Amino acid sequence: MIVDCHTHIWPGPNDLGEASGFGCLCCEADMPAGPEQHRSACQEADFVLVLGFVCSRLDAAIPNAYLSEYVSQHRQRMVAFAGVDPTEPGSAEQVDEIAENTAFGGLTVAPGCQGFHPCDSRAMVIYEKAQAAGMPIYFLQGDRLPASAQMAHQQPMHYDEVAQSFPDLKIVISHMGCPWMDQMVALLAKHEHVYTDIAGLTTRPWQAYRALIMAYEYGVIEKLLFASDFPNNSVKDAVEAVYNLNKLTLDSVLPAIPREQLRGIVERESLSLLGLTPPALPQAGDTEDQKAAG
Repeated sequence: MIVDCHTHIWPGPNDLGEASGFGCLCCEADMPAGPEQHRSACQEADFVLVLGFVCSRLDAAIPNAYLSEYVSQHRQRMVAFAGVDPTEPGSAEQVDEIAENTAFGGLTVAPGCQGFHPCDSRAMVIYEKAQAAGMPIYFLQGDRLPASAQMAHQQPMHYDEVAQSFPDLKIVISHMGCPWMDQMVALLAKHEHVYTDIAGLTTRPWQAYRALIMAYEYGVIEKLLFASDFPNNSVKDAVEAVYNLNKLTLDSVLPAIPREQLRGIVERESLSLLGLTPPALPQAGDTEDQKAAG
């Protein structure tokens, strides 16, 4: 089963505001990322996580209602993570509403762009509510940040206190913690419920190889989640990139990553790791109406 753990959609480029320079979302501000493009790029995945993004200081807001409506049409293979901005008044109460919407399986925050330290008291309230509701938190990183973003807030070591304070909270830090991959590996090794994804790596083979060989050598490669990073890549191309990583080691002294470990990333049971339960898959012989109603 292929679970794509990191994709984005939005109605139009204006929804990104000043976050159009945020590499977690897109490489180019005018990249098409509507439902049609999303379905086409993710068709090889069995299940897909659609991550939201809200950031008042960058005037960016991918509407959570838009995500909910979209994934509700594809419940058999999609779930959304609602964007929350801890710096906004009422954000904690918003989590209560999100938890009641079955289209949402978790939350996304972006400390660097949203301008808060990961252990900010406003954010800690949101983590507490998420843990109580059994909703994982996705921390959005990026290899490219808007000029006004605060890089220091993105260092993975800051999430150590979060993981200690909320030991049952499932945490995913995107983009392998880029550019602090060594910190990310140490964090993965330390905390049972902290994970990372490979978003942004599959279009950069050397960076991907370095990240994965480091995770393998430190014994935490099983905590890496597959991610296409749509609209920056498709599932098909991301899968091929993972399996082709060892080509970098040919005719060299570089160690290869065992193929079973690469396959483990591509076919990771990410839903169960994050405590998410997908809807029952349609059985053979179900009518189209039954499948749609499922």
